[in-house]
This record gives sequence, C-alpha cells and structure tokens, in this order.
Amino acid sequence: ILAAVGAAKPQAVQMVGAALGLGAQLGVELPFSRTQESEADHIGLVLMAKAGYDPSRAMDFWQRMTSYGKGKEPPAFLSDHPSSADRVAAIQRELPEAKANFVAHQ
Repeated sequence: ILAAVGAAKPQAVQMVGAALGLGAQLGVELPFSRTQESEADHIGLVLMAKAGYDPSRAMDFWQRMTSYGKGKEPPAFLSDHPSSADRVAAIQRELPEAKANFVAHQ
C-alpha cells in the first residue's frame, strides 16, 4: 500500500516515515533514556553516601535546579532526562537508604 501511495505521492511516504520516527522517539527512546538517567541518579546518590558525602546535599542541589528551571523545562514526554521536580521526588524516596549508607561509611 505504501509503495502505491509512494508512487503517487512521495511526500506522503516521507510524512509517514517522519511520523513513525517521531513516534519511536517519543514512545520508546525518550522514556528509556529517562529510566537510565533515573537509575544513574540513584546509583550516584548511593555512591556519594558511601564515599562519605552527605546525600541530603543532592536534595539541596536538585531543589535549586527546580527553582532555576521553573517554566523552562520541556514537557516530560519530550525530554530524555527526568524533570528536576521528578528528581527531587525520587531523592526523597531514596534518601533513607542513602543516609543509612552515609552513616555506615563514616
């Protein structure tokens, strides 16, 4: 079907290809990247604590980033990184584990 449409209207095939590419990026690649970034944030928080750095400082940093980025961050579905607000929420959830590592490595 695409071949028949392409023969008659090559621009239509280009538009379909572009739409499929955009769909793949928004539906597969960006969420995968956000997941990887979130995992990296978690690992970084744990390693920071084990290295003797207070993990609550990561919360301070991302809260500042949130205030600096108000209204400037792209919508989550267009971003390959979690929003600063999502990162703050994740740190709040993960902070007890990180603090336990911090205390254990003092």
